[in-house]
Amino acid sequence: MTNPIKIMLVDDHLLFREGMASLLQRDARFEILSEADNGISALETVKNALPDIILMDVKMPGMNGIEATRKLLATYPDLKVIMITASEKDEDLFEAVKAGAQGYILKTVTDSRYMRDAIWRVAEGEAIIPPAMAPRLLNEFAILSVGKNGERKNIENKNERSKAPRKEEAPEINLLTPRENEVLELVAEGLTNKEIANRLIISVNTVRSHLRFILDKLHINNRVQAALWFQKEKNEK
Repeated sequence: MTNPIKIMLVDDHLLFREGMASLLQRDARFEILSEADNGISALETVKNALPDIILMDVKMPGMNGIEATRKLLATYPDLKVIMITASEKDEDLFEAVKAGAQGYILKTVTDSRYMRDAIWRVAEGEAIIPPAMAPRLLNEFAILSVGKNGERKNIENKNERSKAPRKEEAPEINLLTPRENEVLELVAEGLTNKEIANRLIISVNTVRSHLRFILDKLHINNRVQAALWFQKEKNEK
């Protein structure tokens, strides 16, 4: 990237925004484009100046970060959102990923270099999840979503599924071409688009095209979900 990454800070705590702005302004890779104190003001602010990445708090009054992320990405699908939060609750992480967040960084992080590099890596096409939370996220993703009464959504009960004729069972991964399968596996390994392009000897634009088709075919929103979906399918085999 030759131009600075344009950042929007969304957090209801002014002191935190000021601290993040001070941290990132010392790094030539970043430019603080705008700020907002909740999801509602973020939706309004982004209309006037579209950033490359939004650093979004989860818990905010008016409209929380997860709902704001869902609305923003519905309108601006190329926008990248990183949740910067104190919450280590599994449900917050899972809902953030479902909403389309490309990263989830805890405010307890004390390494400023890690924070800056994580933002850079998301801008480069990677996904950032706290290592300690990744296994719990994979477990949650395996059941996709749990209803208020404990009923699973978007996935059939194993007993019901076993009753269906084998020939009617068509794993979604069969919808992908061999090349798309290769791309998906490398995404699951955590490779960036550039690294995938180098590995497969194709252009970065071709990788982006494959990834777009993969997301469309699997009916998921981003590479984080794609990686978790691949791991779930791999574990079930």
